[in-house]
Order: sequence, then structure tokens, then C-alpha cells
Amino acid sequence: MKNILLVFLGGGFGSSLRYIIGKYLNNVETGIPYGTFAANIFGSLLIGMILGLAAKNNSLSQSHTLLLATGFCGGFTTFSTFAYENHVFLKSGDFTSFAVYTIASFVIGFLAVFAGMYLVK
Repeated sequence: MKNILLVFLGGGFGSSLRYIIGKYLNNVETGIPYGTFAANIFGSLLIGMILGLAAKNNSLSQSHTLLLATGFCGGFTTFSTFAYENHVFLKSGDFTSFAVYTIASFVIGFLAVFAGMYLVK
């Protein structure tokens, strides 16, 4: 039960922060989801750092990892929103934004995870 509560609390904070970032960074006029992109990249960097620390000499406990990686990062990063926003790009025929957003999210997201792991090495 404690583990579920840790994931719940972390996820609530992560989701709330993602909402705030999206509210201020997503561009309503152009439809470009800068906030979602920023949350995904920062979340990828953060989960890399958290899991890197957890692997490094057991620096983080399982409870910390559940709270921060599974809970916070899970609530903060936004794959379902990412998928929907790409659907909107495709439906509107904006193939350029779809391609740039998708490729940049995957490539920079993966690089951010690796960077996070490297930073705590």
C-alpha cells in the first residue's frame, strides 16, 4: 500500500506541473505543443538522472525511485498527450509539424535520458 501511495503522490505532483507548463508554453495560435515537448524532454532528463542515481551505489531507495521515477516522471511526461497532438497534426494535414515534433521528441528525449544518466555518473 505504501508503494501505491508513493506513486500516487509523485504522479499527482508531476501531472500538476505538466498542466502548468502546458498552460503557459503550448501555443494556442499555432497549435504547437511546446509545453508537452518541454515536459517530455525535461522528464526524460530527470528520469535518466533519477535512475542513474538509483543504480549508482544504491544512492536512492526503492521508495524514492517509486516516488520520483514511476510517480513524478510518469505523471509529468505525456505520451498519451503526445500521441493525441500528433493525431491533430495529421488530421489537419500538417505533416511537417508532425514529422519535426515526432522526430525531435524521440531523438532529444532519448538523448536527454542518456545525458541524465551521464550527469550523475
